[in-house]
Amino acid sequence: MSKLPVVAIVGRPNVGKSTLFNRLVGKKLALVDDRPGVTRDRREGDAHLIGLDFRIVDTAGYEDHDAQTLPGRMRQQTEAAVAQADVALFMVDARAGIVPLDEEIARWLRASTTPVVLAANKAEGSAGDQGVLEALALGFGDPVQVSAEHGEGMGDLFEALLPLLDAVTAADDVAPEDEDEVYDGPLKLAIVGRPNAGKSTLVNRMLGEDRMITGPEAGITRDSIAVDWLWEPAGGEARKVRLIDTAGMRKRAKVQDKLEKMSVADALHAVDFAEVVVLLLDATLGLEGQDLRIADRVLEEGRALVIALNKWDVAENASSLFNGVKRALEDGLSQVKGVSVMTVSAATGKGIDQLIQACFDVREAWSRRVGTGELNRWFERAIEANPPPAPGGKRVKLRYVTQVKTRPPTFVIFGTRVDQLPASYERYLVNSMRRDLGFGAVPVRITMRAPKNPFDQAK
Repeated sequence: MSKLPVVAIVGRPNVGKSTLFNRLVGKKLALVDDRPGVTRDRREGDAHLIGLDFRIVDTAGYEDHDAQTLPGRMRQQTEAAVAQADVALFMVDARAGIVPLDEEIARWLRASTTPVVLAANKAEGSAGDQGVLEALALGFGDPVQVSAEHGEGMGDLFEALLPLLDAVTAADDVAPEDEDEVYDGPLKLAIVGRPNAGKSTLVNRMLGEDRMITGPEAGITRDSIAVDWLWEPAGGEARKVRLIDTAGMRKRAKVQDKLEKMSVADALHAVDFAEVVVLLLDATLGLEGQDLRIADRVLEEGRALVIALNKWDVAENASSLFNGVKRALEDGLSQVKGVSVMTVSAATGKGIDQLIQACFDVREAWSRRVGTGELNRWFERAIEANPPPAPGGKRVKLRYVTQVKTRPPTFVIFGTRVDQLPASYERYLVNSMRRDLGFGAVPVRITMRAPKNPFDQAK
């Protein structure tokens, strides 16, 4: 697992460092009080900011005292935290304005080799405008205006931290995050579908034993059962798979029994846990509306999807059936084109190796991280080939794109007036990204963000 970059929050006492720390880690780990000096020791936590993951360090308020005193020792801890950090987040109080101690901290930070991001806290409303202007004199450029208490300005903070944290991990730019976990960990594979599609029979055939109870009655499986399996393809290397057999999912209107409702809920939870989901269809019945609803739910949860036609050994008019299912999927799953459709027979085992290989392939695409250079080149080509429209005669300007996470691939595009960008243009970007960057039919998520305008005083 790759090491997270480290950000240390520094500043004089009572500017809101611990409040921001708690917001970034999503928990009230650090004590917060109006009295200065509550924080003494360094506190660390895993921070999450719009998909950007890093290690955050809360430090004691920086004070000018003798090194032998308690405040002096606290200052030494802060200095050590900055020396070990990849980025220093220097926080000032916009409402109180810049005081001599802020200027002293700025001189110390300018002398260090750690990159600095300046944040003006308590900047909500107009009361902090003067302090924001004063902060420009500290020599760290425009301050990021935030409100740690109310969560305002987090998008701007993300935009300021991203290039610095990206530089820390630049050597691993094209590798997927948590590479060992993605490729060496077991494939978490859930088998879902309507009742009696043959899910438990397929799992038994994979395992080579009657691990699951099967029979002609629909709805035998109630709990989602996870089983570890070592897939050994002919002539290939053995790979670990965690198979999850689930209860059949009928139309919601037909589910009346409390136990069946619980079983369906358990199956949906299994989808959340999985990396890849195989939607198993009964080839003797073809594709039905409920199958499309299940597939849509899988994609909404951001999971990679593979369709498998079971009982292929007894299917009639196989060629027309296969093409019909492909066409129905193209029409019914408009948000994702080209989902893999495989044919298997749980009774004979035919097609299982090809199905599992397809699942590993789609997980690789689902886990793909695009290098910054490749992503920017694609972005420029896509915009040049089809520029954004100009609603109301005002141009929508898209500035840059960054990938904030994988599994599923998630991107943030920054620009002006992005709230006016038509959904059709977003679909164009997603489809272009799938085609040009190797994501295939996995879910791809794009978020549009506009930088905060510091001169906009509209409430």
